[in-house]
Amino acid sequence: MPLVIVVAGIVLLLLLIMKLKLNTFVSLIIVSFCVALALGLPLDKVVKSIESGLGGTLGHIALIFGLGAMLGRLISDAGGAQRIAVTLIEKFGEKNVQWAVVVASFIIGIALFFEVGLVLLVPIVLTMAKQMKLSPLHLGVPMCAALLATHAFLPPHPGPTVIAGEYGADIGQVLVYGILIAIPAVIIGGPIYNAIAKRIVPSGFAKKADLDAIGSFKTFDLDKTPAFGISVLTAMLPVIMMSAAAIIAVIRSEAGIADNTGFAVIRLVGDASVSMVVSLLFAMWTMGVKRNIPVKDIMASCTSAASHIGMMLLIIGGGGAFKQVLIDGGVGKYVAELFAGTNASPLIFAWGVAALLRISLGSATVAAISTAGLVIPMLATHNVNLALVTLATGAGSAICSHVNDAGFWMFKEYFGLSMKETFGTWTVLSTIVSVLGLIGVLVLEGFVG
Repeated sequence: MPLVIVVAGIVLLLLLIMKLKLNTFVSLIIVSFCVALALGLPLDKVVKSIESGLGGTLGHIALIFGLGAMLGRLISDAGGAQRIAVTLIEKFGEKNVQWAVVVASFIIGIALFFEVGLVLLVPIVLTMAKQMKLSPLHLGVPMCAALLATHAFLPPHPGPTVIAGEYGADIGQVLVYGILIAIPAVIIGGPIYNAIAKRIVPSGFAKKADLDAIGSFKTFDLDKTPAFGISVLTAMLPVIMMSAAAIIAVIRSEAGIADNTGFAVIRLVGDASVSMVVSLLFAMWTMGVKRNIPVKDIMASCTSAASHIGMMLLIIGGGGAFKQVLIDGGVGKYVAELFAGTNASPLIFAWGVAALLRISLGSATVAAISTAGLVIPMLATHNVNLALVTLATGAGSAICSHVNDAGFWMFKEYFGLSMKETFGTWTVLSTIVSVLGLIGVLVLEGFVG
């Protein structure tokens, strides 16, 4: 019965969002109440369960998420992101322009959320495609492969950040392992799949760049943007800090070095929240004060970034409420008992559940958070690396983007594709990144599991 109730809840969620066009956050809260009552939670604990899930989820990620949005906006508003993209394209040359787009999108994708990165890079990609007389998809597929991989695997993006918090995984490890998994996924899902996609949907690659599709967009005189080196350093600083702390922790553990105050300071500096605070302050200097931009304008960019993620935070909180209801209602325990005594891998289970929810719900973040409610009880009976479980969940949540995902429609409209062409490029691309993510997790398990 618990699984039947979960399925019914997901179907109800789909109906509310897709048929009745209700707001996703409102739909999640309604479904959370319905599922809580159906699972037999005591009436005096229903609201407490929902509040606990919502508050617990936001309490962990709101700081990282908010600071990450501000960091990305400062880099974007200063022209740093444009400088990174254009410089790499010039350095790589026309022959290797795909790889330039991959590297630029990966760097920018770490600092910017998927939708923001897409909106920022599409004008640059379309302009370059028009100038070089290339198909927009020739550059668009590698760009989106990089943006999707960073979104699915790397903090401070909401999915991996939230899931790491729910599982209690070390976010530094998630970042290091995530980069190792993301790189091959981007290469295969981007430039390599691009060559195959041209044969699957040749009509899509025959289309020319249409700059009217993107409307007006902010461009900068390249000479007036921050230098390439400082732009990359600003975007990558949180990654550098968290990765360095995680690597030092692994070396200390393997070498058997006793813990001391120095290592405690490194852990503090490498903490995700501290790294984001330091990186934001650094960005205020490099992208603002150093360039004689008034402090009020810098703060306006930060305020704008925060206001644009308000609804996304609520949706993430709603997903956390749904997750907590599943746990408190005993669904996770029930699933754990079903798999007790079996050799089922928590990594494959997490990936599979997240994949099913992603295909059903459309939202990768909601799918990932909801998966946690079913996987957490199972982890108590299995000795598994929590960072890898986080990445397996993130990989599953990236699979098979289709008509119920906003990213599907953004890709379709920006590149002027038909439904068939979008399925043959974007949907397949997202599935490749997801499957390669799972393979990468299973390979890493042999080394660090």
